[in-house]
Amino acid sequence: MTSTDVPACPMGPARDDRKSAALAAQRVHPDPGARAVTSFEAGRSVLRSAQMRQAGAGSEQLKAAYTGGYSPVFFLDGDPHRRQRTAIARFFTPKAISTRHRLVMERTSDELLGQLRANGGGQLDDLSYQLAVAVAAEIVGLTNSSRSGLAKRVQGTLLATRLRQLNPVVRAGAQLLTGALVLRFFLRDVRPAIKARRRQRQEDIISHLIDEGYPDRAILIECMTYAVAGMVTTREFIVMAAWHLFDNEALRARFTASDEAGQTAILEEILRLEPVAAMLHRRAAGDCDLGTDSAKSGELLAVDIRAANVDPDVVGECPHTVDADRAARLKTVGSFMSFGDGSHRCPGSQVAMAETRVFLDRLMRVGGLRLRREPDMTWCDGLMSYELRGAVVSCARG
Repeated sequence: MTSTDVPACPMGPARDDRKSAALAAQRVHPDPGARAVTSFEAGRSVLRSAQMRQAGAGSEQLKAAYTGGYSPVFFLDGDPHRRQRTAIARFFTPKAISTRHRLVMERTSDELLGQLRANGGGQLDDLSYQLAVAVAAEIVGLTNSSRSGLAKRVQGTLLATRLRQLNPVVRAGAQLLTGALVLRFFLRDVRPAIKARRRQRQEDIISHLIDEGYPDRAILIECMTYAVAGMVTTREFIVMAAWHLFDNEALRARFTASDEAGQTAILEEILRLEPVAAMLHRRAAGDCDLGTDSAKSGELLAVDIRAANVDPDVVGECPHTVDADRAARLKTVGSFMSFGDGSHRCPGSQVAMAETRVFLDRLMRVGGLRLRREPDMTWCDGLMSYELRGAVVSCARG
C-alpha cells in the first residue's frame, strides 16, 4: 500500500484518539548525534539488520563494564544474544503463559479487585503496578521477599532513569542515592532469591542464570532490566488502555463482549497509538544497506516507534484513530512496532498483553465502575516514555 492508495478517513481526517501525542511531540527526541528514522519500513530494516548493535539506554557503557561474558541479555548482540534469547524463551511461550503465568495473573487480579470492591474504589496505577510486579517477580524469580516491599524497592531503583534530566550538581548526589537504592534492592530482594535457588532451582530466570554461572552482580543487572521491562512499562500500558476504554463506551462494550482474540486486538490497537517506549537506538557495526536507506559504520540511528506506528503507508487509513479491525484487515501484527522488531523484539510481549487483558476484562465488569479522576501524564526522558499517575476509579462496594 502506498500513500496514494489510502482512501479518505471515514472518521474524519482531523480525528486523533491518541492521549499522549501532544506530550510526546514535546519530549520525544533522538540521543545526541543520532539520526531519526520515522518510516515503518526503514525502522524495521534498522531493527532487523545484523549489522546494527544495541545502543541508547546506557547500553554502550554497560557493554564496556561487562567484559567477562555476563553482559545482560538486553545489551548482547549476535550469537551471544541469540543463545541467551533461545535459553530464556521457555519462560515467555504461550504454553508458559497458559499453564503458569496466567494463574498468577488471575489470582492477583481477583485479589486486587476484591480490595477495590471492598473500598469502593482505588488508584488505578497502584493496582496495575501491583499486578505487574507479581507477574514479573514470578517469571524472574524474585519471590523471596514481600511483594509490597519489592514494588517499593524496584520503584526506588528507577531514580537512575531520571539522572540525565538533572543538572550536574544534583546528578552527582542522585547517583549516590541510586547506588544505595540499588544495593537495598539487591540485599532485600535479589540476594535472598539467589540463595534460595542455589539450594533448590526453580523454573525461573534467576535459576537459569545461576546454571549459566552468572555472578551476583550480573544477576542483579538482569533483574533490574526485567523489572523495568516487565513491571514499569506494563503498569503504564494497563492505565492507558483502561483510560481509552473508559472514554469510549462503544469500545468498552466491544471489549467486554469479545473473546480473548478480540480483546487482544483492541489492546494491540491502543498500544499501536500509545507505545510505551517511543525510541529505540541502534549503532551500525559497519557500512550497511537498509533497503531504501543505508548507514555508515559507527552511525547512530534512532527508530521513532510512535512515528512508525502511524505511518499511513503501512497502517492504512485513519492512522491516528483506534480501529480494532485494522490488523485483521491488513493481515499483520496488531501492535506493529510497539514491542520493537528483529532479534531484540521484547521477549515478554505476550505476557504483557495477557496480563493487561486478564486484568482489564475483570476490571471492566466491576459493578458501578467509573473513572472518577483521569490520570496525570508526565514524561520520563530516561525511558523515553509517558507515565500515568493518579487515575482514580470508583465502584459499588461489596
